[in-house]
Amino acid sequence: MITKPDRNIARKRRHARVRKNLFGTQERPRLNVFRSNKHIYAQLIDDTNGVTLASASTQDKDLSVESTGTVEAAKQVGELIAKRAADKGYKSIVFDRGGYIYHGRVKALADAAREAGLEF
Repeated sequence: MITKPDRNIARKRRHARVRKNLFGTQERPRLNVFRSNKHIYAQLIDDTNGVTLASASTQDKDLSVESTGTVEAAKQVGELIAKRAADKGYKSIVFDRGGYIYHGRVKALADAAREAGLEF
């Protein structure tokens, strides 16, 4: 019997396809998004050195969110990652949606990061 691949395996395949063309550098790091049912995470990554430069998530103590799996929470994470990026001197980034559809929480995070000053 042939079974469907589970959602995460399919997402990882999509992400690998997208990652072939995306590369974060020291000057222009990659903003990676990971979303689970309960939380959303964002990382600024320098792929040349393999280093995470900044990160933000709904689990951060700095964030005051009632419900962590919502679009509102994703907006706050987008603003927080943009603030942390600006503090470290990054203005221009490459956006990596992580194999997810650019919709809902992922789009909200990206829009909030743009509004807070990141360019992509």
